[in-house]
Amino acid sequence: MNKLLGIILLVVGIILLYFGYEAYNSAASEVSQAVTGETTDNAMWYLIAGAVAVIAGLYGTIRGK
Repeated sequence: MNKLLGIILLVVGIILLYFGYEAYNSAASEVSQAVTGETTDNAMWYLIAGAVAVIAGLYGTIRGK
């Protein structure tokens, strides 16, 4: 994996984490947490995808050619 792809993945991961954080703190998510005790699926998928992209981006940036 080259460094450019690693940097792109890192940026995309940070953006996904931001969207996941915003979705986690949204009014719909807070209502869902109050009623069911669980967060919304959207927020969880954004956070998981963001974390994976950040880890892959860091790996690609550090180990890239």
